[in-house]
Amino acid sequence: MIPTRCSVALPVPALRPLDYAIPHALADRVEPGTRVVVPVRSRELIGMVLSVDTGPTAHLKPVLLVPDARPLLSPQLLKLGQWIAGYYSTPIGICLKSVLPAALWGRSRLMAEVRNPAAASGGASAHVLRELERSGGRVAAATLSRKLQRPVWDVLQRLERAGAVALSTDAPNLGPAAGTERVLVLTEALPSLVERERVFGRASRQRAAYEVADALGGEVHVQHLTGQLGFSSAVLKGLVARKVARIEDREHLRDPFQGGAVTVPPQATDAQSEACAKIRGTSPGGAAVLFGVTGSGKTLVYLEAFRRDAAHGAGVIVLVPEISLTSQTIARVRGVFGESVAVLHSGLSDAERSDAWRALAAGRRRVAVGARSAVFAPVQRLTAIIIDEEHDASYKNGEAPRYHARDVALRRATIEGARVVLGSATPSLETWAARDRLRVVSLPHRVQAQRLPEVQLVDLRAEPQVAESGAVPWSQILDQGVSAELSAGSQAILLLNRRGFAHFLQCSSCGVVCECPHCSISLTVHHTPERMRCHYCGYGEPIPTACGQCGATAQGTRGTGTQLLESWLAERFPGARLARMDADTTSAKWSHHRILEAVGQRRVDILFGTQMIAKGLDFPGVTLVGVVEADTGLHLPDFRAAERTFQLIAQVAGRAGRGPKGGRVLVQSRTPDHYALQAAARHDFVGFAELELEARRDPPYPPHVSLVNIVVSGMRDEAVASAAAEVADWMRGLVAAHARDLVDVIGPAPAPLARVKRRWRWHILVRSRDRPLFDRIIRYATQKAPYVSKGPVRVVFDRDPVSVM
Repeated sequence: MIPTRCSVALPVPALRPLDYAIPHALADRVEPGTRVVVPVRSRELIGMVLSVDTGPTAHLKPVLLVPDARPLLSPQLLKLGQWIAGYYSTPIGICLKSVLPAALWGRSRLMAEVRNPAAASGGASAHVLRELERSGGRVAAATLSRKLQRPVWDVLQRLERAGAVALSTDAPNLGPAAGTERVLVLTEALPSLVERERVFGRASRQRAAYEVADALGGEVHVQHLTGQLGFSSAVLKGLVARKVARIEDREHLRDPFQGGAVTVPPQATDAQSEACAKIRGTSPGGAAVLFGVTGSGKTLVYLEAFRRDAAHGAGVIVLVPEISLTSQTIARVRGVFGESVAVLHSGLSDAERSDAWRALAAGRRRVAVGARSAVFAPVQRLTAIIIDEEHDASYKNGEAPRYHARDVALRRATIEGARVVLGSATPSLETWAARDRLRVVSLPHRVQAQRLPEVQLVDLRAEPQVAESGAVPWSQILDQGVSAELSAGSQAILLLNRRGFAHFLQCSSCGVVCECPHCSISLTVHHTPERMRCHYCGYGEPIPTACGQCGATAQGTRGTGTQLLESWLAERFPGARLARMDADTTSAKWSHHRILEAVGQRRVDILFGTQMIAKGLDFPGVTLVGVVEADTGLHLPDFRAAERTFQLIAQVAGRAGRGPKGGRVLVQSRTPDHYALQAAARHDFVGFAELELEARRDPPYPPHVSLVNIVVSGMRDEAVASAAAEVADWMRGLVAAHARDLVDVIGPAPAPLARVKRRWRWHILVRSRDRPLFDRIIRYATQKAPYVSKGPVRVVFDRDPVSVM
């Protein structure tokens, strides 16, 4: 039967989808997964069709437009979006907004244009048509509706069917159009010299162009003919005029990585081949953990395991942390899968991202490589989802829907019968705790039997410091190590996980610290450019010459950032070539690529920066890694602080010793006896995991329990505190009525970061060992709790948080 109505999810925080009538002319194009333009109050929005049926339509507004020839979302991706909406308790429209590229969503303007006024009947149609003509013959439907002070969608639909008006949507709101390129196609075969002489006569350039196109298979890009081979456009027009060729526009993928470097993979070792076989043996819908030390060749195993599947037309998704999505990573993936790779990267333009998405959806590209959101790539015949560095916190989305790409990948694999590979030298404790239910594939040794680097913990409380280093914690041991490596012609990597020049500015007289007026955090001092900046909201102000509290001119910087480290290194090692890598130096497009390319080409002696240098880098020339201050995140009020510190130190240590010279690691700390640092120094993930899992049993924290962090925020501290208490009391009442002692409600309390972007923040933790019961409680609470959907106070439920800061 012909559908008459559809359920549409809109990219707005509406709890339920809306129903719309399907005009008869559009009935054959409206189906689940299709984008549609629909009226919403006084505007038009692009929405996604969830379902169609044949119910009554008298009270429904009509679908205005169907922009695409075919559905953009497969039934499997629609089902995945609905699972995300249920698990993370987020409106389905907001979830689907994450599935499609942002450029394919948004507001659109439905335009009405006069075509044949005589075709209009009288009554309302004539009235609308007269107003349309008075407005210049072409106007937005919403504008027309406001002028007439009545809905006009149904009338415009009738006028369109009669041929009186044409309806269209402004193209930019439908996302970037597909890229095109002009191609010359031969239309007549001229196999003999006699025939060519008859057709071309004295037109030697036309004949030469024809013969080039014939030699290249009968089709050739116009740009190649005119740019590289020197044929004029007049010559090509001559071929068309002689009816031996035509010029047509074809969809062209705008791929900034096209023609880039490709890394040919080495021959797999016996251990790697065995690991590949085990991963290929994972059952459809199942998952494997590739647990391998740094430098064990996990990337090669990931890719080789599914090379054969991709060669036979199956699809693969490769997820990497955003900061690891470098040209080096892409070159490795393309070295295995060739030109079938599409890259989904935040550094791409909207048009480039949309092109990559369309190429995957059409099956022209079979392998997607990208960061968190690439888990939604419309790969056809999906056989595997690979998650590199699966422990990385960047796989958790920071805004609604607050999904974790790892968990979404596992659900998508179940829906589509694909396999998931979770790879890491330092797996998340959630993954490690589930190892009995997963296939664990181990790579305990580096390739070519290289030794893991020796790690030395340097006690900053006892070790002599270099006197001239000032605020930079720079021990003589680290100084001698860097000097020795530079003298030997080797490279060094230095980690300091704090950008800026100094952590904060403090008055030497009264002790006041310059703080952000919008966040409860000190302003970080930067010297390039000279300014104090907040790393949470972006606020900035000039560095004061005097204290705003007491007027004293003596202002002292405290703490160390990467800019201060840069100044110190330039002074200490004047002949060394330095490269700094942090959020300040990598904000420009392809800046990661330029820095890492210089390191790979040995044009950099010391690479230093924040955590972005700790992962995914493979430089054989690096023989020393130094951690300038390992305690930066170790003592934060967050239950994951020890885990994150262990992972960071273990990962950055793995950058050393990948070449024939070997390597070593120096880790400076004021708490070198901490079990996280001790385990990292031994490269002992299993030992660390055993201690940390035991520490999280009492009080219970994930992975032993499910956890939700409820964050209550607003502009007035007193109102937020009162609202947080009300939400906590409501949650306790809900738990008492339905869960008794099976769910804990903790708080409320001020969040460790008590104010961010002018909003005061309190939080409440809710946890339980009973996951099904917990699901029901949280799903109900996200819809019914106080302040969830109204008022100046905002309530956010963060399911499975990676941080409670």
